Amino acid sequence: MAALMVGHCAGMLDLVGLPVWVGACLVGFFQLDPQQAGLLATLFLLGEVVSSLVLAPRFGALPARLLAVAGYGVAGAAFLALALGGAEYPVMAALHFIGGLGAGCALTMVHGTMGRSARPHRLFACAGLTLGCFAIAVLGSGKAIIADSGGHALFLVFAGIMAGAALLCALAFPQLPLRAADQQAARAPLSPRIWFGMAGMGVFCLAQSMIFPFVERIGAERGYSAAMVAAVLMAIGFANLVPTPIAAALERKVRAELAILAGIAVHAAIILVITQVPGVQAYAAGVAMIATPLLFVHTFLFGLLARLDPSGRAVAATPAMVMIGSTVGPLLGGTLVLTVGYRGLGIGVVLFGMIAAACFYRMTRGVTAHD
Repeated sequence: MAALMVGHCAGMLDLVGLPVWVGACLVGFFQLDPQQAGLLATLFLLGEVVSSLVLAPRFGALPARLLAVAGYGVAGAAFLALALGGAEYPVMAALHFIGGLGAGCALTMVHGTMGRSARPHRLFACAGLTLGCFAIAVLGSGKAIIADSGGHALFLVFAGIMAGAALLCALAFPQLPLRAADQQAARAPLSPRIWFGMAGMGVFCLAQSMIFPFVERIGAERGYSAAMVAAVLMAIGFANLVPTPIAAALERKVRAELAILAGIAVHAAIILVITQVPGVQAYAAGVAMIATPLLFVHTFLFGLLARLDPSGRAVAATPAMVMIGSTVGPLLGGTLVLTVGYRGLGIGVVLFGMIAAACFYRMTRGVTAHD
């Protein structure tokens, strides 16, 4: 479990670290414009998507431990090169893509293994709780690291995180035998219901990643102090400790479709508060809770997909379904900021959330507790 928890955190580093990675590091330190910075994040996410799309359909027939170790090793080497190299944009772009390829490979193996556990919903909730603790460290220290030692130091920290995940996976990555029922399920095509769920998660993550990299910039451009913005970013991590334990406790008490749709509605409300309501109190409260609906929804979706597809292929594709939306999000969000500002960005995020809700509704319609 420790290997899976640490692997989950390392593979999801982009999702918790984008505000300091894109906002404080790429825009603030390296002086890239929002569109350029968003493209670098997009390239990392694209690498994760490519790896997951290639490997997830073959999950169960591949050496999961070896690929997890190798993937995190490649990602760590890419971040080390970013830390030691110059700031030439083409080099940074290539290294971001290579790092994404490695992280996506490893994370696919981690999530596929989680999906074939006895209680995937609960295990993924534990992983989400661990990720919340990890986010506190990343968001709480990221701006300070950049201020004290520069953006290269942040990439060095990221390299160490990936190296630690590779080491722990080498020592303790679990090996789960593929049962006969799983082998039969692996030969069957995925149902349309599962495809709708995967599409919905992709769109929902697109909506989240359109705004999440820029919440630090929203505060800075409104004139809020750097200390206050840093405190709000660290509060994201504390808020993220809440949704996954709640999702675990409600696993058998609340229907998945109700939990998922409620989470999307809460997310829309939070985005509107951040982008449309003036005042530091509204900004701080909204940003602190910006990631909690996604974690809540994803926990229920992960458990539901694992139940609908016992082969583990659907949940092994978690990096693809999460990152394929996130791949476009930073670039699209940066473009909208340049053209219509942060208020227009907020409206766009809510519209994409509505599309995700329609996909999830189609997925969960008619699902019973025994499906």
